[in-house]
Amino acid sequence: MGIFSRTRDIIAANVTDLLDRAEDPEKMIRQIIFEMNETLVEVRASAARTIADQKEMRRHIAKLESLQDSWKEKAELALSKDREDLATAALVEKQKAGDMAEKLKAEIAVLDDALKGYENDIAKLQKKLSEARARQSSVVNRLESAENRYKLREMTNGDRVEDAFSRFEILERRVDEAEGRADALGLGYKKSLDEEIAELQSADKVADELAALKAAQAKK
Repeated sequence: MGIFSRTRDIIAANVTDLLDRAEDPEKMIRQIIFEMNETLVEVRASAARTIADQKEMRRHIAKLESLQDSWKEKAELALSKDREDLATAALVEKQKAGDMAEKLKAEIAVLDDALKGYENDIAKLQKKLSEARARQSSVVNRLESAENRYKLREMTNGDRVEDAFSRFEILERRVDEAEGRADALGLGYKKSLDEEIAELQSADKVADELAALKAAQAKK
């Protein structure tokens, strides 16, 4: 079942209110635009038929006016021949054609009013359609923005982030354990005799070199 049942429903519709009450605004706006387009096509088709009817009536009126002229000529001819009876009959036919032409003119006037109504409806429908399309763009953009925000929050607050940090903690723990093993290798280590003597010899060399530098400075 459609959203709108008549052209007037669309013209009077509050698109914003319809969207606010919709469970799925994006789907609703698509349906609104679809029905507005369909209605616009129907109204234009009705207007086209009205214009066609008017053209046909005007052609018929032209024929009736020509027929009136013809009956008038016949009446004049009959009267010139002293055939008043025929002249009267011809004038009666002329009157019938005239009456029919007047009726058609009255119908054209009615159709003119209908055509003005169609024109007014089309203008209002186009305005509503433009409004709906603008709202569609807004709804789509807002929905896309909301979905992006949701995905971002899901990423930052969801299980995936927690899992990632858990993996980081596991890696850090492994590094700590590796460093601990390296540090543990140095625990309880005792220098050998050769290492201690080598350190003493190195210290003596440094001391001798320092004494030589001091002596050189004293001579200056």
